[in-house]
This record gives sequence, structure tokens and C-alpha cells, in this order.
Amino acid sequence: MKALALCDAFGLDNLRLLDRPDPEPLPHQVVVRVRAASLNYRDLLMVTGAYNPRQPLPLVPLSDGAGEVVAIGSGVGGLRVGDRVLAHFCQTWRDGVQPADATRHTLGGPLDGALQQLWCLDAAGVVKFPQHLDFAQAATLPCAALTAWTALFEHGNLQAGQTVLVQGTGGVSVFATQLARLAGANVIATSSSDDKLERMRALGAAHTLNYRTTPDWGKAVADLGGADHVVEVGGAGTLAQSMRAVRPGGHIALIGVLAGGKAELNLMPALMNAVRIHGVFVGSHASMARMLRAIDIGRLVPVVDRVAPWTDAALALRALQAGEHFGKVALAVD
Repeated sequence: MKALALCDAFGLDNLRLLDRPDPEPLPHQVVVRVRAASLNYRDLLMVTGAYNPRQPLPLVPLSDGAGEVVAIGSGVGGLRVGDRVLAHFCQTWRDGVQPADATRHTLGGPLDGALQQLWCLDAAGVVKFPQHLDFAQAATLPCAALTAWTALFEHGNLQAGQTVLVQGTGGVSVFATQLARLAGANVIATSSSDDKLERMRALGAAHTLNYRTTPDWGKAVADLGGADHVVEVGGAGTLAQSMRAVRPGGHIALIGVLAGGKAELNLMPALMNAVRIHGVFVGSHASMARMLRAIDIGRLVPVVDRVAPWTDAALALRALQAGEHFGKVALAVD
């Protein structure tokens, strides 16, 4: 089989196409023929060495992938050859509170990820996905969709009629919009692109704000009545505005650091308004099962901006870095 890997050094120009032996499943493992993968900002940071400069190499990147089971080890139940499955980002987090060692069992670093034709995984670390989705659509679910689901439903207990504020138009924010609308919630969306905001309105966002023309967007959201939930993907650079936007007793799901990881911050608004700030590290297998049921029942279809050949992963990651996408960027694995 072939795999794209970082062998000796980090960097988008250092991904190499390698020949590797076809894997054989051990007991309680399955081999998945990868049909599609999708990109997350974490993957870009991992490939460039910014996520973990001490990550051992070689490494096959990308956390998200979907395919079909082609071999099954002994002791595996509930799966058959031919089943269409996706891989759980954190292979060992079954349910409940995030394990202390969760970061040691994540795909795309430190464990090998989806940029390979055949992927050997723990049978408990894969799950069948809804039949109305194709492989590229399914490959977008493990990180971005589950992060949005965990933020809104597992941590946030989102209720119909509440208001959700999403930042930007990347995978997590678009999924949060779709899932919130599926649950009967209202959505306010921000972006620097009027064209992308128009697409967010088409997805069901009730209000949109261009943060370049409305730099004090936190106040603008508050003037609209405020948000019960904020999907905070910017990090330190946007958190102050999010605290202004959120209603008293509201919930901020801290997910990304696109606008920086460190800044001076006035915590008094969070203190005086009893705001909950909750870090989100994707989610558990049980949370994934609940999300997949909702996606199946609601016939939710992920927004895939483009599907590129998997050997063009470096070009696709550069497009992700430039913010050219709306929703998710996927790769087709031949």
C-alpha cells in the first residue's frame, strides 16, 4: 500500500509518498480501505510542526478518514467486511469524562492518520456512518462535527429557541450552524466575507455580522439580545468579544486558537455574569453515536467545499491555511 508521510522533518513540502507493507489485523483490530479524508486546522499545525514540535517522525498525518472494512481480526463483533466506517479521533475515549491520557491516543498525531490506503485500527475505534452520506461527507464528521456537537449538546445542553453565535465559516462553525438549526435554535454568524455570510444565511443563520465592518461585533450581538452559546474558535484574540456577546448565565465553548492563544483578558464580565467557559477536545465514542443518530434522523448533509486527490494534500492544506474554504475540505483516496 501507499502512504503520505512526514519522514525526516516537518513542513508541507516534506510530505513523501511511501510504499509500506499491507497491514494484517491483530485480534480486536480491523483494516479499513481509506476512501476519503478531510482536513482540520490541527492537521496543518501538526504537519508544520507547530502543534507538537516533539512529535516523533515518521508520521502519517490527518485525523479524519472514512472507508470500508476489508479485513477483521479475531474477537471482533458488530463489524463485517464491506461495512462503511469512519475512525474516532481519540481511539480510546469511550464515554464520560475525557481520560487524562486522551492526547496520547489521537489519530494524525501521535498515532498514524488517514493519509494511507489501508489503515489498521482498533475495532472499537471505528463506527458505521449513516447511509445517506458518501465517503467524503462522512470523513468530515470525526473532528469538526463532533466538536460542534460536544460544544452545543454534551457541554451546552442546547435547547430549541436558544441562540448560538458562531465565528467564521470553517468546519466547526458550519457544523454548529447546521446542528443548531436541526435542534430548532437560532444562529448568529460572523465572518470577514460577505459572500460567505450569504452562504451562512442560506444554511439558516438568522443574523450575520462582518467583523471587519463591525469590529465591535460582541456589542452588536448583545444588541440583538445576546447569545446563549458561543462557539469560540478564535481563542484569546476573540474571547473578550465573545464574553460581551454572551448572555448572563451563558456558555462559551472554547475550541480553537485561530486568533491567538495568549492575550491579556478582563475576566470580570465572565465573573459578574456567571458565564461558563468550557474547553472542548472533540468528544467521546458515545457522543459520536448520539451525533450520528441525529445526523441520520435529520438527514443532515455536511458542507464539503471541495474534494481534491489525496496526493495533493499539501496544496489542500495551503488552501486551508489561506482560509479559502467554506465548510470542509476533503481528499479522495484512490
